[in-house]
Amino acid sequence: MHVSEIMTRDVLLADPNDTIASVARQMADNDIGFMPVGDHDRLVGMITDRDIVVRGVADGLDPQARVADVMTTDVKYCFEDDEVDDVARNMGDIQVRRLPVVNRDKRLVGIVSLADAAREQPSVAGSGLKGVTTPGGSHNQT
Repeated sequence: MHVSEIMTRDVLLADPNDTIASVARQMADNDIGFMPVGDHDRLVGMITDRDIVVRGVADGLDPQARVADVMTTDVKYCFEDDEVDDVARNMGDIQVRRLPVVNRDKRLVGIVSLADAAREQPSVAGSGLKGVTTPGGSHNQT
């Protein structure tokens, strides 16, 4: 099964110049904790509710601080024609729960999560989740 069959296609995109307050409001209004960050049709980062709290609030940034000040610039992504089981295992290896999905022209087309995979292939998603819940990894804030 390809990622394109399970991904979410309706994606909210943050701009690096958006304020963290406005992105936090969008996250709250849409019950999401992750947004890709795009700049002129290019994926340049990702921002999570955790980024806002740990890199913004905890560091004393003003709510008018920019997304670029707290976003993760190490963009991990997958392709829409990748196999779900491969992507879920990779998510476990790199310890992330969600990934932007791009087409072969590297244009954003969706978001895939371990929850999406779990609905379709529970055993595969379980192995990915096991990796995500292992302590440590490059996405720790320590």
